[in-house]
Order: sequence, then C-alpha cells, then structure tokens
Amino acid sequence: QVQLVESGGGLVQAGGSLRLSCAAFGSIFSINYMAWYRQVPGKQRELVATILSDDSTHSADSLEGRFTISRDNAKNTVYLQMNSLKPEDTAVYYCNAEVSSKVPESRVAVYWGQGTQVTVSS
Repeated sequence: QVQLVESGGGLVQAGGSLRLSCAAFGSIFSINYMAWYRQVPGKQRELVATILSDDSTHSADSLEGRFTISRDNAKNTVYLQMNSLKPEDTAVYYCNAEVSSKVPESRVAVYWGQGTQVTVSS
C-alpha cells in the first residue's frame, strides 16, 4: 500500500507564492509519474501539471507558466511551485501518482493524496 502526503497549502494574497509538497510512502519500487490536480466545489477536478520518471513535464496552458512542477526521486516527493497566484487559483490541490510495487505482490496502481487547501485572497 502507498500513501501520498501533501503539505504546503494555506492562505496567500494575490500575487504571492506557495510551494506544495507531496511525499509518497510505502511499498514503492518505482514511480511512473506524479501529478497535481485541483478542484473547486461544484466543478470537475482538473489537471494542473504532471512530471514523468524521465523528468519531462506538462502544465496546463491556462496557468501561463506561473506554476512549476518538479520532483526529488530520492525522496519520492513532488513539488508544485506556484507564483503570481490569483484568486481563481483557490482550490483544493490533490497529489496523484502511478506507483509500481513489488511487495507483497507486483502491481501498478494510481494513488491520490488527501488534498490541501489553497486560498488566494484579492
């Protein structure tokens, strides 16, 4: 079993920055990709950014380059640096990862974190 533990959310003024972290714990052989999603009440969860095992990244075009995803493979951790935050960035941010495990059995599964609230005030 694998757990994703997020941290770094909070309240920030428009124009400010936050860095989210998500660490994966448990039976991990390899992490194929890690990603950040966000969701506001009444709307679908939307993809923010992804990073693959080769460190290639993709970010949503709507973010206009304000967010940067990165990872520390040694720590099984993914980060989301968010700059020039806007009130419309207010959402619960979720970490997502596809993990390959060998113990107690070989499997590939997708996991979600519990979510961390980001609130941007105007």
